[in-house]
Amino acid sequence: MAEDLRVAFIVAGVQKAGTTALFDHLGEEPGVTLAATKEVHFFDDEARDWDAPDYGAYHANFPPADGRLRGEATPIYLYWPGSLERIRIYNPGVRLVVLLRDPVARAWSHWRMETARGAETHPFAWCIRQGRQRLFEAAPWGHHREYSYVERGFYGEQIERLLGLFPQGQLLILRAEDLRADPGVALGSVRGFLGLAPGGAPARREVHVGQDGPAGSEPTAADVAYLRGVYAHDQDRLAAMTGVRYR
Repeated sequence: MAEDLRVAFIVAGVQKAGTTALFDHLGEEPGVTLAATKEVHFFDDEARDWDAPDYGAYHANFPPADGRLRGEATPIYLYWPGSLERIRIYNPGVRLVVLLRDPVARAWSHWRMETARGAETHPFAWCIRQGRQRLFEAAPWGHHREYSYVERGFYGEQIERLLGLFPQGQLLILRAEDLRADPGVALGSVRGFLGLAPGGAPARREVHVGQDGPAGSEPTAADVAYLRGVYAHDQDRLAAMTGVRYR
C-alpha cells in the first residue's frame, strides 16, 4: 500500500461528544482532505474479510490523494471490539483523536437519540440498569451499537486498550465541553497534533442540538447518582492515564 494513500488520522471516539462539529471544522482546514461522509464505518464492519481486508474499498471513500492529510471520523471505533486492532494493522503510525464528554451526559444524549429514532422504547432508568443485560445477548458478545448507553462511557478501559496498541504520542484527547466553549483553542490543539499550519478561530458550531428526544426532560438525580457510582473506578483509571476526570 502506497504510504501517501493511507489515512493519516482518525477521530475514533466518542459518540455524542462533538465529533460531528470537529469533522466540520476540519473540513475547512486547507491541509486536510476528509472522507466524503462522516462515519465511514470501515474498521467496525464485521461483514468484511479481516484476514485479507480490501483497503481499496476504504480509500474509495476519499478524494484522490493530493498530498494533504487524509482523515475520517467514526466514533464507534474506540468502543467496538477489534476496530483499533484493525486500524493498527492498516497504519501503525495513524494519529487518533478522541473527544470525551461527561459519561452520564453522554449516556443520556445517546438514549435520547435512540428513542427519537425509534430504536429504543424503554425508559432511561431501565436501560442503564436491567437493560444492560441485552448486550450479553448480542454479537459480538457484550457489545451493541444502539443499547450501549453505559458501556460506551467506560473511557478509562477504552483508552487503556488504545494505549496498549499505539504510543501515547499518537493520541490526542479533547473534552467535548472545551470544544464547545472555545473551538479556537481546541482546533489549535488538533492543528498542532496533526502538524497543520496555524489558523484562525472557527465559528462555534451547534451540531444536532435539540434534535434528540424526548425534549424537555433530564435524567433523575437517582439515575445520575447511580451512573456516577458505576463509573467511579473507571474514572480513576482515566484520570491516572490522561488527567481527565468527570466528577
